Amino acid sequence: MKSLLDRDRACLWHPYTQALTATAPLPVARAQGVYLYTEDGRRILDGISSWWVNVHGHSHPKLNEALAAQARELEHVVFAGCTHRPAVELAERLLALLPRGLTRIFYSDNGSTAVEVALKLACQYWQNRGQPNRRTFLTLH
Repeated sequence: MKSLLDRDRACLWHPYTQALTATAPLPVARAQGVYLYTEDGRRILDGISSWWVNVHGHSHPKLNEALAAQARELEHVVFAGCTHRPAVELAERLLALLPRGLTRIFYSDNGSTAVEVALKLACQYWQNRGQPNRRTFLTLH
């Protein structure tokens, strides 16, 4: 039987990793709070919150229960042409915290989608204002 790391090397690409010279990835079995636990039982501080995603720690009981409760009702629905009560309620709560003039919320799960949608919203804005040819964007490197 091949080891987990051998199987990993055979089928996965790890982003931001030089595949030819990289050390073996850390075989994480579980996580709790600010710690990762490896397959061999080591406890390691997750100092970057797994790429800044788990800012509240891993496996937080209140968050886990809230996620499970929502998943039992509705885990996901496409937002193009659909809506749901939790999305509206959260948007209303967020808008109450924001400065005047900010009137809409867009939910995104990653930066690439957020930028893509922002560009499309800008195009839609000019289309709706009767200026459909305003579609040029400037980027800085």
